[in-house]
Amino acid sequence: MVALRTRTPKGPASGHRKRKESSRRWLRRQHADPFVLKAREQGLRSRAAFKLRQIDDHHRLLAPGRKVVDLGAAPGGWSQIAARRVSGPGNVPVVALDLVPINPIPGVIGIVGDVADDEMVPRILHALGGRADIVLSDMAAASTGHAATDRLRAIALCEQALAMAESLLATNGTFLCKVARGGTDSGLLAAIKTRFRRVKHVKPLASRSESAEIYLLAIGYRATDFD
Repeated sequence: MVALRTRTPKGPASGHRKRKESSRRWLRRQHADPFVLKAREQGLRSRAAFKLRQIDDHHRLLAPGRKVVDLGAAPGGWSQIAARRVSGPGNVPVVALDLVPINPIPGVIGIVGDVADDEMVPRILHALGGRADIVLSDMAAASTGHAATDRLRAIALCEQALAMAESLLATNGTFLCKVARGGTDSGLLAAIKTRFRRVKHVKPLASRSESAEIYLLAIGYRATDFD
């Protein structure tokens, strides 16, 4: 009788093991991450809050009285920072939009909806009581593990965020959006430069060095077609 040599299957079981190992690596990294620890100590919803804080410390985007929209806001780390820095007389709100409900945050109006839904624009403008001074987007698509595909997804999200920003921003407003390493698609970047006076890419220290994320900062919106 001839003995048959068997192979370890590379089906769902091996894929499950890889996912479990990936989850373990993520947990180890989270437990060792100083920004995760600081976020817990300071009552912040996520480590991402430090990214906005560092960008704002350098570029001075947020100030009392400015109206802010946070796209893809859950769990609310960016909204927390924005609300703390724009709060002042008149109780100007931060409007946070996401597909899932966000637990209440002082100074933040949460709206459940899709950034691609045109019906969200009038709802946000009503909640703000006027046009926004700043539109933020820290939205991220689920990673596929394929760099080119992930970059295209990041660009697509940025395009959606930009389309909404153009419907929401007041003249001279600011747009801050997550994109992928390597910067923004050349066509999208050219379009943004025609609508804003200054455009640059920034990467805060709280953004992990190995992460592909980078942020596009566009300042001085040239609003020409308001109704």
